[in-house]
Amino acid sequence: MNKILKGAVISIASVFIAGSAFAGGHDSCGDITIAEMDWASAEFMANVDKIILEEGYGCNVELVPGATMTTFASMDTKGVPDVAPELWANAVQTPLAKAESEGRLFMLNGAPITGAGEGWMISTKAMQENGLTTLDDVLARPDLFPHPEDSSKGGIVTCPSGWGCQIATNQLFKAFDMEAKGWMLIDSGSSAGLDGSIQKAITRGENWFGYYWGPTVLAAQGGLSLLDMGPFGGNDNWDNCLMDPECQDPQPSGWVVSEVTSVVAANFIENGPKAGKAYIEKRSFPSDVMMEMLVWMAENQASGEDTAYEFLERHPDVWSQWVTPQGAALVKRAL
Repeated sequence: MNKILKGAVISIASVFIAGSAFAGGHDSCGDITIAEMDWASAEFMANVDKIILEEGYGCNVELVPGATMTTFASMDTKGVPDVAPELWANAVQTPLAKAESEGRLFMLNGAPITGAGEGWMISTKAMQENGLTTLDDVLARPDLFPHPEDSSKGGIVTCPSGWGCQIATNQLFKAFDMEAKGWMLIDSGSSAGLDGSIQKAITRGENWFGYYWGPTVLAAQGGLSLLDMGPFGGNDNWDNCLMDPECQDPQPSGWVVSEVTSVVAANFIENGPKAGKAYIEKRSFPSDVMMEMLVWMAENQASGEDTAYEFLERHPDVWSQWVTPQGAALVKRAL
């Protein structure tokens, strides 16, 4: 009787394990946390990752709200979330290198979006009509970009709190001695506030000057162009002063060359599914496809999840290259 019972238990366990493996379609996955950062492309990417990892690999994915600096700090100190799909690494270059060398974090994908770029931008129309080819040209004309609270001063729109570009912009404001040249910072307050400042300029036909990035819908709609800020002032100045709000002697610099990466915590490397890691490594959105989806997202006032499903239905030719044939079949079945 004892042998029969043991045999039954083993048989039931075998069925359960086989069923679990079939459901996931791959090696055991378990729970994964993914940062859903507070801008459109990052929100969209996080939801694509969630759907593919859940449907293709049987993972249980939780999206965690975040922003560049706060997400990085949490991953570095707590190992949570497991994945940051779109981390602009220039903002955290020094601590990220340290975390990598000490085995806490890993840059698993160095190009999750092709053709990405960031820095100070101005209205292309203002650039062309006034011969503004360099940052020095712009700083000499604060009258073209009046501050909303004091039109005798020029205004530059900075980033929301928690974004690395806020620190860099504030420090560059000091480095270029902009206050003495008749300029004031404009605090955007939030991601929506930053976007709203551009939308207001579009609606009113006004010039705009501030930090933004591409590929983005608003940079295209607002007719914004990256400004030549001069030569790059070196990694030491950028990493250890322009990205350190406590540094008292920031030096002028062009914006660092953008490095957008997918960063994962050690737990994901050690315990995540091998196929899931391979997916994150391969996953790269062409800039034209990213722009297409961001335009759709904006025009339809869609959520990141809705946009992710739209992308998966429109572009199986793109995302099926990132997954195994079995994973692709499972995702397609779930759509």
